[in-house]
Amino acid sequence: MKRIIYVFAFASVLWSCKSVGSITTATSIKEQVQVAINIIDIKDDKVMVTVKAPSITTDEITYHIPKTVPGTYSEDNYGRFVDDLKAYDKKGNLLVVKNIDANSWSISKAKNLDKITYLVNDSFDTEKGTGFGQDDVFSPAGSNIDAGKNIMLNTHCFVGYFTNFMSTPYKVAISHPAEMWGATSMTDIDASDTNDVFITSRYAELVENPIMYSKPDHTSFIVDGMDINISVYSPTGKVTAESITPEMKTMMTAQKHFLGKINSTKKYSVLLYLSTMKEDDAKGFGALEHPTATTVVLPEVMPKEELVKSMKDVVSHEFFHIVTPLSIHSKEIQDFDYNDPKMSKHLWMYEGVTEYFANLFQINQGLITEDDFYSRISDQIERANAMDDTMSFTTMSANVLTQPYKDQYINVYQKGSLIGMCLDIIIREKSNGERGILDLMQKLSTEYGVSKPFNDDELFAKITSLTYPEVGAFLATYVAGTTPIPYDDYFAKVGLSRSTTKTPANVFLKGQKPYITVDPQTKEIIVLPNIELNDFYTSLGLKGGDVILAVNDKAYSLENIYDMIGASQNWKENDAITVKIKRDGTMQTIKGKVKLPYEEKQLLKETDTSKSQLKEAWLKA
Repeated sequence: MKRIIYVFAFASVLWSCKSVGSITTATSIKEQVQVAINIIDIKDDKVMVTVKAPSITTDEITYHIPKTVPGTYSEDNYGRFVDDLKAYDKKGNLLVVKNIDANSWSISKAKNLDKITYLVNDSFDTEKGTGFGQDDVFSPAGSNIDAGKNIMLNTHCFVGYFTNFMSTPYKVAISHPAEMWGATSMTDIDASDTNDVFITSRYAELVENPIMYSKPDHTSFIVDGMDINISVYSPTGKVTAESITPEMKTMMTAQKHFLGKINSTKKYSVLLYLSTMKEDDAKGFGALEHPTATTVVLPEVMPKEELVKSMKDVVSHEFFHIVTPLSIHSKEIQDFDYNDPKMSKHLWMYEGVTEYFANLFQINQGLITEDDFYSRISDQIERANAMDDTMSFTTMSANVLTQPYKDQYINVYQKGSLIGMCLDIIIREKSNGERGILDLMQKLSTEYGVSKPFNDDELFAKITSLTYPEVGAFLATYVAGTTPIPYDDYFAKVGLSRSTTKTPANVFLKGQKPYITVDPQTKEIIVLPNIELNDFYTSLGLKGGDVILAVNDKAYSLENIYDMIGASQNWKENDAITVKIKRDGTMQTIKGKVKLPYEEKQLLKETDTSKSQLKEAWLKA
């Protein structure tokens, strides 16, 4: 999973985020859990789901909707979006149903159970603020119900499982308006225009296959034998699949070349939902990975350049999850318990190495410069240093659903990526530049793979046996241990060193904290009250609560806030500036000069050319 926290001013990137088996058509009806989802007759913003039960031999059975799904690392309780669950016997009589908890329903006289029915609400309607409140579902893992326009059908939001029947095949039939097309990596075995039928080998496979219904807007291309589909839902039509496909094709071609033989996926779908950011729409932006798909949610107001940049960041990250945890994972992930999850110790690998690859492949394939790559590393170190640098990464990972570890989760995209970098440098040094961490992941993928998990406690020993004792010592000291990583020691191995300089900071953001927000009702841009403002605001006499109406005679609101952010990147110290504001209901025009805030920034530069050969192997081999 990769999260982008969008603070109305702009997408400030915080690095936060499964296997499709063969379609089985010969399975008999008695061996299937049959599901019918009706997205034609939507009433009160709710979808009707009917689940035909398999043959049950116990007097009581429990039906579960997931509490947690893989890749989210949070307890979201998707059962809270289910209403009016009823159970019927074969004669149509109601059976007694008891709601055990937020996600589970116990059904009596289960031997007579024929079917259950229930209504599903969507999660997008419930998101507050930035979509990351305590009760918010991360949007790419959530659901949207907008009749006749868009249904974001993350299957775990709509379909559950009976106790002890998770390995039973599922047959899911979805009735939909003829003008709406379902984008997914699954194969529809029904030829009609108003009904789709999908069959999966078990519940976990169904959960890993999202579907997005909307007016068809998709493109496809083939890269090294992989069929890639890009599908877009843009409420106003501002963005089309065709408009972003060239950049996606360039990026995913580079990723495939970087991965080489490690990846054999034949079909991959990118489902992009663009939010209006209205009160009842998605506000948690980023992406969620699956073995053959990525769901992405971003704001529609983003300019194309920013949108494509965000797509590159999140989709590249999610695509690399094909390696881990999708191909290399522990038993906790292989046998994931959706309602009582046991977490693995190795988020440093699942999310950290994945994030490292998402940056490394870009320098490796010539998509960014060395300076760009070094800048990203420096930013990761700065963010990682703001977290608890003495917390054991394996301990945090295994306990990530609870405090105080939950608050440190975001560090998997900072320090986790840096762990991957250090391991890469160690392996390059010990192998004289011939091998790196990608080689290690290829070996682990061969050793384990999609259907063979590893034991959590044995992974470090296995990695050490496939690499070098120095790798094992690093993992014990800096990943399982509590010692902060001495990054400079590893940079020195490839001829790099760090220095500090003062650079102009962003006018509208300090770290991850914004200075402005947006009123969702009026769409006005407001200076946040009750915070210490930087020099830009104080020098102009701007105050918390001021509404920014225009800058240099150009009007701004939520609709074009990115234009204002973009313009601010070109402001220079002492430039003349005019700001039109509304304060306490009164219009004012403030004239003055730009006073930029400054912050200390770390720079990473090559200072020892004698290590250039190893550095080139690290970045380009």
